[in-house]
Amino acid sequence: MAKPKVLVTRRWPAAVEAQLSEAFDAVLNTGDKPLSEDELRDAMTSFDAVLPTVTDKISARAFDIAKPQARILANYGVGYSHIDMHGAAGHGMTVTNTPDVLSECTADIAMTLLLMVARRAGEGERELRAGEWTGWRPTHLVGTKVSGKTLGIVGFGRIGQEMARRAHHGFGMKIVVQNRSRVSPDVLARYNATQADSLEDLMPQCDFVSLHCPGGAANRHLINTRMLNLMKPDAFLINTARGEVIDELALSRALWFETIGGAGLDVFDGEPRINPDLLDCENLVMLPHLGSATREAREAMGFRVLDNLTDFFAGREPRDRVM
Repeated sequence: MAKPKVLVTRRWPAAVEAQLSEAFDAVLNTGDKPLSEDELRDAMTSFDAVLPTVTDKISARAFDIAKPQARILANYGVGYSHIDMHGAAGHGMTVTNTPDVLSECTADIAMTLLLMVARRAGEGERELRAGEWTGWRPTHLVGTKVSGKTLGIVGFGRIGQEMARRAHHGFGMKIVVQNRSRVSPDVLARYNATQADSLEDLMPQCDFVSLHCPGGAANRHLINTRMLNLMKPDAFLINTARGEVIDELALSRALWFETIGGAGLDVFDGEPRINPDLLDCENLVMLPHLGSATREAREAMGFRVLDNLTDFFAGREPRDRVM
């Protein structure tokens, strides 16, 4: 029996690519260049499975085909807001993702951003590299203490809970969460956390706000001028969720006029393009979407995709099916 033909849209860790090539008739993107929407559309007519990443935009137009050959989109990543789910459903496609395996590493990056912006680490490194440091002095790059402060977590899924674990048990932070559904008291008790009734209720309470909610149209510009104005003037915003969750123009204005203390971003709206309004904000730390960028996490993500594909083509229900 012929092996299912699958397309891998970007380079994956070598160990994962090797196993994919052994188990399937896999076509690898050895040039590691992003595929266009037309190329992704064509792929769905000639492959049994397409394995996109979170940066592959598969819009409604990509599904405007009579009869796709692809029966599954096995996504490499947790978020799937880049896939038009209505279009996939219209063709009866299965969509899977890769939860669990990147939660710890993404929370590590969120905490990295929090510490960097609070202690002005980005500003300090830029000063050193520019040869502008004149030596220690009592008023130089004075930042904000993290330990004991209040952290608001927006979206209390796996990554949000890992962030709470680091912040509460590592830094003694008070945890306040906002989630679209009620969080079990047992889960809240693990971090001595309380749940806010709304985002409007959470924002004014916090010294730091860390975003871990889904992206997509429902949460586009969830953090806008009104929400930023609810923050304390010395509070910090951290985003390792999705770029579209923040209105970046509103954020740049809040940073420029110092109506908030600062921000740390690992994701951007329209990445890899960076909004030029953000580039000159000194009180902003930016990383190039490094949340899951460890060897352990990236390999585990790939093997999770492999497991989902294996189950699907064997007639079993993939454990990470989202549609």
